[in-house]
Amino acid sequence: MLKSYVLEQLCYLESKKSFAKINLSLKIVGNREDGYHLLEMVNLPLTLHDVIEINILEGATDTYVTADDPTLNGMKSNLCHQAIEEMRNVFHFKENFLVQIHKEIPFAAGLGGGSSNAAVVIESVNELLNLKASHEQLMKIALKIGADVPFFFLNKPALLTGIGEKMKEIRVQEKYHCLLVKPTQGVSTAACYEVCDRFERLPINTSEILKGLEEGDDSLIQKNMGNDLQAPAISFVPEIAIVLKRLTDLGFTLVGMSGSGSCCFGLTKDLKKAKEAYKRLENSGYTIHLCDVIR
Repeated sequence: MLKSYVLEQLCYLESKKSFAKINLSLKIVGNREDGYHLLEMVNLPLTLHDVIEINILEGATDTYVTADDPTLNGMKSNLCHQAIEEMRNVFHFKENFLVQIHKEIPFAAGLGGGSSNAAVVIESVNELLNLKASHEQLMKIALKIGADVPFFFLNKPALLTGIGEKMKEIRVQEKYHCLLVKPTQGVSTAACYEVCDRFERLPINTSEILKGLEEGDDSLIQKNMGNDLQAPAISFVPEIAIVLKRLTDLGFTLVGMSGSGSCCFGLTKDLKKAKEAYKRLENSGYTIHLCDVIR
C-alpha cells in the first residue's frame, strides 16, 4: 500500500552518503549536573557509509522512515524521524517525507550510524525546502537530536570536547586503512554510560595523540590512545575483548573499540596487511568492513 502511494506522490529526490566514524580515543574528563559526561574524543571519519534517499511526499499526513535493516523501519524513535520533527518545530513547515536508509554501517556499533543519518536528513530537509537555515541553527537542531550529530556536519578528523558538541579540526599526516570488526551483539550507549563511573579511567593523553597524528608517529599514538568506555562495554559484551586481541595478533598496533562499542578497529598504513587480516576474519561470524580514514 505504502509503495504504490509513494510511487504516485514522491517528488524532489535527494540522495546523499552518510559516513561512519571511529573514536580513535575517548577520554571521560568529568560529569555535568544533568548527567551527561564531559569528554575528550579524537574522531576520525571513515569512507564506510550508508546512503540516504529523502523525498517530499505531496499530500501525505505522516513521514515514513524505512531501512534495509527491518528493525529500524517505521520507528518514531528513529533519529531521522526525530530530526525532521525538530526541524518542523523550528521552521513550521507542513511537508512530510519518505526517508529510505540503505544500510552499510552496523547498528549499535559505536560508529555513529544513526547520528550520521540524522545529520544528512537535517541538511537534506534544509535544501529540499529551501529553508536557508544558518549553520548555527542546524547545529543547534543537531545537538538536540544527539551529542554525536554535529560532528557529521564537519566529517573531518577532529578533537571533540564538552559532551561532543565542541569541535576543532585536526591534521592527520598519513593515510590509514581501517579494518572494522563487530561482534554480533551490540552495546546500548545509554547503558554503557550509566555504569562507566564504576570503572577506572585510563591514562589517555589526548594532546600526544594529536601530535602523533600530525607527525605520522604510530608509536606515540599507540602509547597514549584509549577508550574509557571499553571496560564498561566489555562487561556487557565480553567478546569485544576477544576481537581486540585478534586484531592485535593479526599485527595491528593501533587497535581500539569505537564509542560505546561493540565495533572494534585496527588502523594501519599497510593496505596489504589490512586485506590479509580481512581475509583471515572473513568467515569468523563477525561483521567486517575494510575502509579508509577520511582526511
